[in-house]
Amino acid sequence: MRVLLAYLTLVLMWSTTPIAIKWSGEGPGFLFGVTARMLIGMVCVLLLIAVTRLPFPRHRQALLNYLAVFLYLCPSMLALYWASQFIPSGWLAVICGLNPMITALMSAVWLNERSLKLHKFLAYGMGLGGLALMFGTALDHSESAVFGIVGVLVAAVLQSASSVWVKRINSGLPALTQVGGGLLFSAPVYLLVWAVFDGCPPAAMPVASVASIAYLGFFATPLGFALYFYILKHLAATQVSLISLLTPVMALVVGHLTNHEPLTARLMAGTLLILSAVFMHEL
Repeated sequence: MRVLLAYLTLVLMWSTTPIAIKWSGEGPGFLFGVTARMLIGMVCVLLLIAVTRLPFPRHRQALLNYLAVFLYLCPSMLALYWASQFIPSGWLAVICGLNPMITALMSAVWLNERSLKLHKFLAYGMGLGGLALMFGTALDHSESAVFGIVGVLVAAVLQSASSVWVKRINSGLPALTQVGGGLLFSAPVYLLVWAVFDGCPPAAMPVASVASIAYLGFFATPLGFALYFYILKHLAATQVSLISLLTPVMALVVGHLTNHEPLTARLMAGTLLILSAVFMHEL
């Protein structure tokens, strides 16, 4: 029951995260938005670890686990935030819907899971077809939207690699400890990247940006990532990645209702193909 509740909570949280990512960077810039989120999240997670007196080991296996989590929390999230400049928020969740198939391919190589069957190869073809439709829609939206799609694909690949690596290490560490270690690895990198490529205090901080950074920093980062790695500890990597099947449509609706993002026929067709591909692949 706890795993199911964590799963449903994470689905709701990830459905609202794309629009929060979009808004958090529209005023102060995406680098400030993601850096502020991760620093706030790190403080919250470390406080929770201290209050609950969770172990925080520093042996080799634990450090490798933190490094695997870092892959998701830093380079993957940087790519996702960069991509959010070019495409509507709902697209972030739709393209990340390919995550289960990417995870399955990596699991077959790294975890020796024998899951590559004919129907799954058909699913990959459908997923690529949906992605091709998304690229066509991107060109209709704006030429720079193609960069956004490529950025989300990079983020999805890095997230899949992180989850499979965590399963391969199988350290048995509490989820909150894994997130705390990953954030400690991530924070200096975020500060360095922000200082090199931006380094200036934001000239404007709209209310929506402040609220989004607060939501992502105080809730989505400590609670969302802790739930993610808690679920990953109890379920197979491909089962966890099924969350990507549930969130895209909800994220599209949220973006349409809150940010007036367009819902075109080609966009919905591409979304349907990607979701159908994931459904065929997993179920």
